[in-house]
Formats: sequence, structure tokens, C-alpha cells
Amino acid sequence: MHEWLFNYSILNIPAYEWVKVISLSIFYFIVIITIWKLLINRLKKLSTNTFNQFDDVLIEVLQSTQKATFAFFAVLMAIRFLDLSDKWVSLVDHITFIVVAIQIALWLTKGITLWGYGKLNTRNGDIPNPVIISMLAWIIKAAVWSILLLTLLANVGVNITAFVASLGIGGVAVALAVQNILSDLFASLSIGLDKPFEIGDFIVFGDVMGNVELIGLKTTHIRSLNGEQIVCSNTELLKNTIHNYKRMSSRRVAFTFGVSYDTTPDDLEKIPLIIKNYLQKIKEANFDRAHFKGFAAHSLEFEVVYNLNTDDFNVYMDTQQALNLAIMRELKHLNIDYVPRINFMGLHPELTT
Repeated sequence: MHEWLFNYSILNIPAYEWVKVISLSIFYFIVIITIWKLLINRLKKLSTNTFNQFDDVLIEVLQSTQKATFAFFAVLMAIRFLDLSDKWVSLVDHITFIVVAIQIALWLTKGITLWGYGKLNTRNGDIPNPVIISMLAWIIKAAVWSILLLTLLANVGVNITAFVASLGIGGVAVALAVQNILSDLFASLSIGLDKPFEIGDFIVFGDVMGNVELIGLKTTHIRSLNGEQIVCSNTELLKNTIHNYKRMSSRRVAFTFGVSYDTTPDDLEKIPLIIKNYLQKIKEANFDRAHFKGFAAHSLEFEVVYNLNTDDFNVYMDTQQALNLAIMRELKHLNIDYVPRINFMGLHPELTT
């Protein structure tokens, strides 16, 4: 056995030297693991005295380091004790650099993921936009790994300038091929920046109306009043005029009704006053105007406008229903015949800020 260790060689290096490398690798691995655990425990104790989340994220990022990485470092450190040729020394240096670069990229990726998760689960009342957080996390991760790739290529002697130029040409070709997907991605980013609506808002566009359930990178999911889920492309969604009813601070209501031509001018003059007196008794309502609008084909038309100091749709409908009934009672009391129409009491709620 003793003779074999000195007579047998691998890469022109005696076997006993490789045994020494294995022994040193095990020793270094134990030392690195021990130091690492002591460092983590020390950071945990220090973090109990702080109120920021940075140290918590740092600890979780460091804890995500795999033991295989430590083993790799231990082996690379032990190999340096061998009498290697310049070629092998250069190779070990390149491998060491690759391992370090990849581990740093993995730490950064983990930190970005934890940052995004922490932002999306914030409890300080400032609810972030999930689209912006997801897009930023995705862009930063892509940048980290792109820089890593270019750094590794430069380390092994690749001409990065020519490589980046070729990537630019290829990127243009890829962008043309996936322009629809990219269009939706930029539309998603636009939604995140401009915030025309957020999750939970009730929106109306085209013939679609419902509550926003999810704002994704490519599509937006809406739960309609009928219960089905509607999936809309972000690009197509932004091409429409979007009505966001969740953000109404007040509601302006305008409607018309008609009475018969047999109504006397004196009675016509009383109708706006009746409506004004009734609306002034309602706490949430602010009377704007009521006028004898004009002469229709079969009726004398009145137009009424008032404002509600609430965005509650049920309050709006209750108020309008009570007003409709009050008008009908007063018209009956004055022996005035209203003229039934297809759009009688047609309601046109308008948004105000």
C-alpha cells in the first residue's frame, strides 16, 4: 500500500498527493461549514435588536447556500496544494471564478425573490402593484444572469464585444417574432405604472363588466356579474375606454321623464319645485337642476340632475327608486298623466372626481 501511494500517479502527480488533497478537502469542508454556522447564528442574534427587514433577508439568503457549494470550495482550496502545471492552475482558477460567480448570482436571485415576496405581502397598509413588483423582479433577475454570462465568457477569453453585437441582432429577430407577447408585457407595465385599475376594482369596457381578479404579465382576469371569468389581453384591454366605478367619490345622475300635452303651464311650473323639495330632504343627495326640457313627439319632457355624495350603487338605486315613486305620486295628486316611454326614467350615471 505504501509503495502504491508513491509509485502510482494521476496526471503525473503521486497518489499520496491526491490522498492529501482528499484529506484537506474534508478538513476545509468541516471548517467552512462550522464558520458558516457560527456566522449565521451571530447574524440571527444581531437581527433580534433591529427593526428592519434587510438583516432577515440577508440571513435567509445566506442560509440558502447549498452544502455542495461548500464542498466545491473545499476541493478547489485543497487542489492548490498540488504541484500543477500552468495549464491546470489556469483551469482551477477559471473553475473557482465560475463557482463564485454562480453562487453570487444565486444569492442575488434569492434576495430579489424575497424582496418581491415581502413587497407583495406588506402589512403597512401601502399595497404595492403586483405587476410592477413582478416586472421589476423579472427584469433585475434577467440583468443579473446576463451580467453573469458575459462575465464568464470574458473570463474564458471570449470576445464580448462581438458577442454582444450578435446578441443585439438576434434580439431584434426574436423581438419581431414575439412582438405580441412583448406588447402585452409592456401593456402590463403600463397598467402597473398608470394604475387605471387595481385588483378588486369594478371596471366596465366595451361589453365587459366585472371585478378585476388578477393583473398578469400577459392577461388580466375579470370576474363578470354573471359569474364567469373573462381573460383579456392587456394590449387589447388598454385599447378600450375603461370605466373604473370603484374610484367614484360621488355620482352624478341625470334622467328624463315626460308628461302629457294636456298639462297646464301652472302645473308644469310646479313639477321642478316638487322634485327640488324632495331631493333636499335626502342627506346624500345634492339637487342640481330640474327643468322643462322641451317638446317631444308625444310628451312634454323634463330633465332632472342631482349628485350623490357616495359611490355606493345600492344607495344610488334606493334614492332613484324613491324619487321615481315620489314623482308618480305627485303627478297623480295633480291629476297629471305621465307618458309611458321605452326609456322612461332612463338613467345615465356619470363619474365625477
